[in-house]
Amino acid sequence: MFVAAILWGNDTMKLYYSPGACSLGIHVILEEIGQPYEAVLVALKDGAQHKPEFQAVNPKAKVPALQRPDGSVLTEWPAIAFYLAASNPQAGLWPEGVEAQARCLEAMDYICGTIHPQGFTRQFRAANFTPTEADQPKVIEQGKALASKGFETLDKLWAGQDWLLPGGYSVADAALFFVSFWAIRRVGMPVPPRITAHFERMLARPAVQRTLATEGLSA
Repeated sequence: MFVAAILWGNDTMKLYYSPGACSLGIHVILEEIGQPYEAVLVALKDGAQHKPEFQAVNPKAKVPALQRPDGSVLTEWPAIAFYLAASNPQAGLWPEGVEAQARCLEAMDYICGTIHPQGFTRQFRAANFTPTEADQPKVIEQGKALASKGFETLDKLWAGQDWLLPGGYSVADAALFFVSFWAIRRVGMPVPPRITAHFERMLARPAVQRTLATEGLSA
């Protein structure tokens, strides 16, 4: 397990993550910021999210969770991304201006609130969507269709050039990266060329390479 400490005062910040989960995007943001931190492994496949140790950190039983220097815990992907980017303006990950910030939140909410649960949770946890095992393949196919629609929608609404937003690289790109990683590396499903090109650009970033190495994932 990668261990470092994010030192703000005499306290430490911890990222609770599981390899390849949606916490991957928050992990990338932490690496982009450049502050040291402690990465705490939560083995979702082993059910660690339901054990008392993690329940005491996040009763929602999911990652990512971010323990801040004062000991308080922040959950939910967009909230954590905003906190890290806004509290580290030197990294340039949070857009300037109300309109750009609203568009960043809009993109993160669509990725985390629609593409993730509707497109991929259906594929990875089909049993959560049907009480009948025989229906699970239909749920998986539905998830693939919804994920494809989500990527196509992002492609149509693409407002930036190399990056998702006109202002350049931001936390929204880290959000797009984790669902693209699932689509391209875990599922092997086709995505629009612009999404594929974005994924390749993300893989070239040193922060992403460090994150993948820490989580034991192929770059």
